[in-house]
Amino acid sequence: MYDIISKTKYAYIFSGILAVLSILSLFFWGLKFGIDFTGGTLMEIKFEGDIPKSHEIQDVLKELNLKSLIVQRSEGGSILLRYASEEDKVNEDVWKTINNKYPQSKQLKVDYINSSVSDELKKNSLWAIFLAVVAIMAYIAWAFRKVSRPVPSWKYGLGAIIALIHDILITVGFFSILGRFLGIEVGIPFVAALLTILGFSVHDTIVVYDRTRENLLRGLGKEKFPETVNRSLNETLVRSVNTSMTVIITLLAIYIFGGSSIKDFSLALLIGITLGTYSSIFIASALLVTSYNWQTGKK
Repeated sequence: MYDIISKTKYAYIFSGILAVLSILSLFFWGLKFGIDFTGGTLMEIKFEGDIPKSHEIQDVLKELNLKSLIVQRSEGGSILLRYASEEDKVNEDVWKTINNKYPQSKQLKVDYINSSVSDELKKNSLWAIFLAVVAIMAYIAWAFRKVSRPVPSWKYGLGAIIALIHDILITVGFFSILGRFLGIEVGIPFVAALLTILGFSVHDTIVVYDRTRENLLRGLGKEKFPETVNRSLNETLVRSVNTSMTVIITLLAIYIFGGSSIKDFSLALLIGITLGTYSSIFIASALLVTSYNWQTGKK
């Protein structure tokens, strides 16, 4: 049996370093927001015959230096262009460039995403994440009400939430760094990825907490609380790692072979789920033991 709990201080140091780096990156560089949050233009163009591939359209428009350009295929033989500009001159240049290269193309529509809609999306995204966190904490505290000793049930919820914040903060920090040096932008799919990470991370944590609850109720060998937590971690370790690896392998396949529209989404999930597996093993349960040690006055 691995003595995982004894490695708590190393996990705290490692996580603390990543968290501080993430906060500094967000403070100095922030996130590079995409068209969903900054506003811009959505243009739909229909093509006769063979539809050009996304990278071909991007090469054609390369000289215009469009910011946040996203090219997606749509139904009915059309292409959707998204880019961060609302200027008529820019839209005319985009259409002229496409039409010169593909004379049989036809512009179907041009829609604008203004900044007020984008601000509303930012606010709603933050509220969605906040409400999800509060609901998760309340549910865990209620679910573990039968094991109020030696650690109060609400601390299970608090430990899970701290682990969740750890996962979300470091994932967002990664994307802040990637946005700074690789130009990777965040949009609504990124928010969806964060909410998915919340669900997966707390699911993994609940598995360990639930085994801890079972062992406490059974009163195995009158073990001390840290020993019970460590036993529970060992009993769920293989399951947690195997479950996460199957998801990670799938996400790697999506990231490598999937289209550009879901590449950043899968990358966010890769980072977040890896962190979620780590935090459920080394952070969430360790926080319970740390709290117990503080209650009993142990170092």
